[in-house]
Amino acid sequence: MTSSAPPPALTATRNTVLDLLKREGPQSASGLAEHLGVTPMAVRLHLYELAEEGLVEETAKPKGRGRPTKIWSLTSSASRIFPDAHQGLALEMIGSIREMFGEEGLARVIDRHSETQLALYEKEMAGLESVSARVKKLAAMRTREGYMAAAAEDGDDWLLIENHCPICSAATTCQRLCANELDVFRSALGGGCEVTREAHLLSGARRCVYRIRSA
Repeated sequence: MTSSAPPPALTATRNTVLDLLKREGPQSASGLAEHLGVTPMAVRLHLYELAEEGLVEETAKPKGRGRPTKIWSLTSSASRIFPDAHQGLALEMIGSIREMFGEEGLARVIDRHSETQLALYEKEMAGLESVSARVKKLAAMRTREGYMAAAAEDGDDWLLIENHCPICSAATTCQRLCANELDVFRSALGGGCEVTREAHLLSGARRCVYRIRSA
């Protein structure tokens, strides 16, 4: 009896294509091929298969004379590929807390969660004095939590980039989660940092981006 599962190498390449589109945003097949070190045709074969599964889609980008460039991006259906941190359970719990204790009770629960989260971040950041070290550490912790986070320099500032939100549905239902999250970052990174949110997934952006500037 033969297995119908794809070879590991093909599965790995597919996953890498999806990951690149998630982290870097819409790209051409040539751009993806350059990242992967393979030919554009090899990437297109994966993209066509992913399109048939409803995970990616293409749009035409005009480039003056000649044929337009095909740009590939993830579809909304691709969200099932990435971690969701038990969003169904989270939504049910938020609804139950709101029904039993009202908005004030829900706010107290969310605030308590933020306090616990901040205590964990502060514990892991203990001893880190530079802004760069603290932002990189925060990005690593957020990645462990499913946010696909990265730290990047931008001139004199640092950016905390979160390419995925594993609690997106819960945050949409209870936006206090996002409001508290920004406060948690400010406290965790310390008073010597000014933290602002420049892009917000719930506001229609592709990802969340936080700018960290030394005060």
